[in-house]
Amino acid sequence: MKGRKWSLQVTITILVCSVVALSLLVTDLLISRTIAASIEKDQEEKATNVARMVAHSQLVTETLGKQEKESSIQEFAEETRRLTNVQFVVVMDMNKIRKSHPDPAKIGKQFVGGDETIALHGKEHISVSKGTLGTSLRSFTPIFDRKGKQLGVVAVGISLNDVQKAVSQGRKNTYTGTLFGIAAGILGAILLARYVRRILFGLEPFAIAKLFQERDAILQSVREGIIAVDQESRITMVNKTALRLFNKAGLTQDPLGMKLEEYLSNSRLCRILETGKTELDEEMVLNGITLVVNRVPIFLNDKIVGAVSTFRDKTEIQQLAEQLTGVRSYAEALRAQSHEFMNKLHVILGMSHMGYHDKMTNYIKELVNHRNNEIDAITRNIKDPVLAGFLIGKLSHAREADAELNITSERQVPEPLNSYMSHELITILGNLIDNALESLTSCPRKQIEVHFDYGDDILTIEVKDTGVGMEKGMQDYMFERGFSTKGKERGLGLFLVSQSLERLGGDLEISSKPSQGTRFVVYIPYDCKGDTE
Repeated sequence: MKGRKWSLQVTITILVCSVVALSLLVTDLLISRTIAASIEKDQEEKATNVARMVAHSQLVTETLGKQEKESSIQEFAEETRRLTNVQFVVVMDMNKIRKSHPDPAKIGKQFVGGDETIALHGKEHISVSKGTLGTSLRSFTPIFDRKGKQLGVVAVGISLNDVQKAVSQGRKNTYTGTLFGIAAGILGAILLARYVRRILFGLEPFAIAKLFQERDAILQSVREGIIAVDQESRITMVNKTALRLFNKAGLTQDPLGMKLEEYLSNSRLCRILETGKTELDEEMVLNGITLVVNRVPIFLNDKIVGAVSTFRDKTEIQQLAEQLTGVRSYAEALRAQSHEFMNKLHVILGMSHMGYHDKMTNYIKELVNHRNNEIDAITRNIKDPVLAGFLIGKLSHAREADAELNITSERQVPEPLNSYMSHELITILGNLIDNALESLTSCPRKQIEVHFDYGDDILTIEVKDTGVGMEKGMQDYMFERGFSTKGKERGLGLFLVSQSLERLGGDLEISSKPSQGTRFVVYIPYDCKGDTE
């Protein structure tokens, strides 16, 4: 069974308190002895200074040995003792006879302790000894007259209990500082833990680790490629699908840590870092691979800190879309033809009921001849059966819209080498003709001219109408996705035309004026299966 996991706050608190306590403990061990020694040294210096002060006092040097004035020594010594807060100040002669003492009854008696001998030989001395007032720290200083003759000794004592109290007080201050440091460490640890937890959205480390593992598993399992950059456009994350697509496009380097511009020169993800605007379902061609790309900025506290791009391979989707586009166009053409023939059948049926058999016969001949002429003209000049069938359907669609559609060709247009070319041409022609038909709705003269010309491996297609035309300002935006003058959910036709031309490497010219119609000219590199007849 796994042990209980501590919270981030408890972990940081224990860690910080342990570090602080250990540091203070080591500090106490290192300095407590130093403090004790320093306090003892201070007490020794205090006793020595008092002893020297008394020994060099003129009153003591002039009075010592003179019986009639020795009482003044006692007064001076006691006053000094009270002012310096020492235990005793004893002045003795060379026979160790006391001239002063805190207990006047002991004056005239010999000094007790046995540690005064060194001082009687003219040398200062410090010792710890037990006397009539108990154990004390003693400082001995010899007394000399002006001629250098030793007259006696001054003994200044400080109670050892007082020394120990001073040392204990020093250690107590150290312990107080240690406890205060630990308390400050605990408070700081709690505040630090709360701050860190707030930054981590209240999550514990094990929860963050679990989320990271889950996120990594999700990112690696999705079928879309994902790449993320920081605010300096440096790549911070790439999943397996993205690496697979990059390898397919010939990019074999490990992108992590690289600048996005160095790895994907045509990526517009850096623009997201500048604008902060989301871009969805954009197309990008990467070394021949068409990708559908979404780009989203990452905000933190209303500041852009990075961006993420998701993308998928559109090659298979594009092929399916092209097939669906062709099928839809064929279905639309068949629907238009079916509607047209249904109307003509109604005319024939009416003539039959009214007995106009001769007129009915002539009407049918005219229909057959006109139909044959149209089909012959298109199939003779357009050798691609898919494109030819599409154009025949558009003729019926134009008649249904009460418009005149004329299709001509300067030379024969051979069948393209690749079938995808047919689908792209259907997309281009279908949208240009449909736009032309819609522009004729309110015009008295409804005419569309579609002209083909092929030469030097270039296919030229001209689509001209007598519609309402466009202002110059509109022409600058007409190929943008979603731009339309026909309402919402429109604006895809010319965008699809521009996309198809980009894939084919083609070009387009446009000329249009209000109330004077519009003319599109498309130039497309065209690889065919064989020479024209």
